[in-house]
Amino acid sequence: MKALTWHGTHDVRVDTVPDPTIEHPTDAIIKVTSSGICGSDLHLYEVLGPYLDAGDILGHEPMGIVQEVGADVTNIKPGDRVVIPFNISCGHCFMCGSGLQSQCETTQVREFDTGAALLGYTKLYGQVPGGQAEFLRVPQAHYGPIKVPEGPPDDRFLYLSDVLPTAWQAVQYADVPRKKDVLVLGLGPIGEMCTRIAQHLGAETVIGLDLVPERIARANAHGVHAVSIEDHDDIAGFVRELTGGRGPDAVIDAVGMEAHGAPIGKLAHRLAGFLPDKVAQKAIETAGIDRLAALHLAIELVRRGGTISLSGVYGGAASPMPLLQMFDKQITMRMGQANVWNWVDDILPLLTGDADPLGVDTYATHHIPLDEAPHGYDIFQKKQDGAFKVVLNP
Repeated sequence: MKALTWHGTHDVRVDTVPDPTIEHPTDAIIKVTSSGICGSDLHLYEVLGPYLDAGDILGHEPMGIVQEVGADVTNIKPGDRVVIPFNISCGHCFMCGSGLQSQCETTQVREFDTGAALLGYTKLYGQVPGGQAEFLRVPQAHYGPIKVPEGPPDDRFLYLSDVLPTAWQAVQYADVPRKKDVLVLGLGPIGEMCTRIAQHLGAETVIGLDLVPERIARANAHGVHAVSIEDHDDIAGFVRELTGGRGPDAVIDAVGMEAHGAPIGKLAHRLAGFLPDKVAQKAIETAGIDRLAALHLAIELVRRGGTISLSGVYGGAASPMPLLQMFDKQITMRMGQANVWNWVDDILPLLTGDADPLGVDTYATHHIPLDEAPHGYDIFQKKQDGAFKVVLNP
């Protein structure tokens, strides 16, 4: 089969690789019909090379048609249309039973002391072959796959794999609608979906901050008060003017370590990529330099007694934090990988009717064949050609 594979920084290729097979009774094989390129994939494209091997198959936002199931898989059958969550969870351990599927005790990667294994996402999360391919082996298929109806195009359901549950969890962690004013830092695919969900769940004022004009215009088009950080010398003062002088009740940081304006952190990670793998891994984990501009801005902007919800991914294990300011402002902070199945019952009804309240049908800007995946990564990383959300169609 053809699959998108990693070969180095800014070097992904479509290779011919062996077809996947059933390896465990809880596996399934699907024929992939759509697979998104995620902002987190750019971490692999740019800075997380020490945790990858040449030939690793990327991608964690797939859906498709079931081709084959293992002996212990009874919830799906060949021919079913399914979306595959990005986190691999068993459904029966303590963590899954607690709604924390991203911490699944069956698939935790204990070598690195990380949570549940993820599709297509480095040794840190199990080095499981991903879904930017013609076929995918789905581990823990007795629980993970989400059956969806026939009929609507893939885009109606594809984002259940990651975008929708990640954004939904971020908004829930921001305590909307009890928190009425919500600010979203970063209006990429996750952040922009956060603004839509916050509006849907009843936030009174939704503010968005970004640097990319097309993303700002996109959010403004559905009622977000979105502006460019570069247009205001005192962005904190500007935000306070919009929120009664106090700042927003909640801030969602949907940027993470992809933040602009922090070249030292980016340089540190890029330089680490030139070190031998074991040395580079240690440097990334403990160097204490991460691209923290967005997180520090969130702490500055949120009102006293407010909430910060982190959906953006941070990579440094020793990142310096302004604990005095956080304590003094009495900030609540929640974070973590999305627990996909915990939110499916809330989200799926919004996708199965005639209406499209979250705008998923038109969310992607680019649909391209798998053969053109390297070009898709390039334009998404460089924010060229209006690339906002790129979907691969094998």
